[in-house]
Amino acid sequence: MNVESQSRDLRFHDAHNHLQDERFGGRQDEIVREAMRVGVHRMVVNGSCEQDWADVARLAQRFPCVIPSFGCHPWYVSSRTPEWERRLLECLSVPGCALGEIGLDYWKAGLDRVAQEAVFIAQWRMGVERNLPLSIHCLKAWGRLEEILRREPRSSRGFLLHSYGGSAQMIPPLAKLGAFFSFPGYFLHSRKARQAATFRQVPQDRLLVETDAPDQLPPESAIEFPLGGEGSEPQLNHPANLRRIYQGLALTLGCPVEDLSHRVEKNFIALFGD
Repeated sequence: MNVESQSRDLRFHDAHNHLQDERFGGRQDEIVREAMRVGVHRMVVNGSCEQDWADVARLAQRFPCVIPSFGCHPWYVSSRTPEWERRLLECLSVPGCALGEIGLDYWKAGLDRVAQEAVFIAQWRMGVERNLPLSIHCLKAWGRLEEILRREPRSSRGFLLHSYGGSAQMIPPLAKLGAFFSFPGYFLHSRKARQAATFRQVPQDRLLVETDAPDQLPPESAIEFPLGGEGSEPQLNHPANLRRIYQGLALTLGCPVEDLSHRVEKNFIALFGD
């Protein structure tokens, strides 16, 4: 039995994507149909700024597979309005929602670290007070993130470290604080072998998988659904590539894709609900 037939009836869960992204060109109905056809059961769709929160909410109304998530990403902290907290709180009244994408980014040039930390902490507290799952972006700020999380109140729900790129040594202390670690298809590139190998150290009950579509395009071997890429336009990552990402991660971990699918489904439900 080949890998394709083995995974045909499995259920896959995308812990982080941006289905609302305008680069999809209004093709969300087609994209969701294709994703569901290959077994994508649920997907967390993350807003990044005030301007896209309403789009995320509308997608959740249209597609039962979508879990809406709302947050102010560190890249967009400078564009927030004076009403951002009130508007975010209104979004968080949506039943079954999550909070994110939020976080810290010390890699991208020109970002105000003081402002992004203040916005991150405010959102973290909103999520903890409401016992919501949180999706966190972190680049080159792992030590600072751990410092903040140790001193802040935490809920029993836990939080997602989207596209975890930290060290293997940081996995145990972050897991103790409630972290789940999400594997993106981008880490299947040979140049990302170190990051992929790190996931062998993730506890089985803390492992999740994501596409981060339309970004973090996986290698060609994991692109089951090519999207865009015509002329000068870059190719986009399709949420339906999730199946191949699971298959690639299963090879990395040395386990059957069936076992990985069942394990990730349990973890996804533990964090985001059924």
